[in-house]
Amino acid sequence: MPEPHKDERPFGERIAAEIRKLIMNGDLEPGARMPTTEQLCEKYATTNVTVQRATKILKDEGLLVGRTGIGVFVRDEGAQAINPAHSLPPSGPGQPYRWLLEATKNNQQSKYRMLDVAEVEPPTQVRLALGLDEGGTAMLRSRIGYLDGKPAELVHSYYPIELAHGTRLADRRLIPGGSPRLLEDMGYPTRSQDDVLGARPATTDEYVHLEIPRDVPVIEIFRIVYSDDQRPIEVSLLTKPAHRFKMAYSVDCP
Repeated sequence: MPEPHKDERPFGERIAAEIRKLIMNGDLEPGARMPTTEQLCEKYATTNVTVQRATKILKDEGLLVGRTGIGVFVRDEGAQAINPAHSLPPSGPGQPYRWLLEATKNNQQSKYRMLDVAEVEPPTQVRLALGLDEGGTAMLRSRIGYLDGKPAELVHSYYPIELAHGTRLADRRLIPGGSPRLLEDMGYPTRSQDDVLGARPATTDEYVHLEIPRDVPVIEIFRIVYSDDQRPIEVSLLTKPAHRFKMAYSVDCP
């Protein structure tokens, strides 16, 4: 039999991973005071230096905060669960994009900032999802979403050229009500969406735009939005910093 897989990471990284899990799942509540260095040394049967390394990793990630003369505390806000279904329906006439509305419900300040709008040859998986021939083009809209002043998601959305030309989809400005509202007004209502989720290290682009600390991974969502007759009208690549967000889904049994 093959040898069992071993965790060969430095012990400080392993301790940080254990504490990170407790913070992300809420066992260590937001604002809670951390055990002392001596208590952590005893718990993990290790040295002061190793515990300090673990603590520094988590401070660099923003999960722990040191308060001079008082102690070390868990960050004040917990990991936020995002339910993609909440942004699926188009906004009502005159209303902001659903993502912005959900932020308001959560008492958060939100905004989008456009990065780019251009006709491009999309990545292979996007091209296949849109049913394009090799060398075919799509309209790309790239933007960053912010919650309470912090970057929350980097979004690259692609649209069929025949739908985008001559519309706000080809305009560098933000779309009032978001693309779902515009597409519905154009006669292409949202009927369903497929999401594929993964996690991976951040690219340089994601590291910079999402202000990723250290080696924190990103949550990656590959999303296809369909209109009538299962026609794909939008394909998006979304990334979120994994130390701040979780994805939430509700599934109805048939």
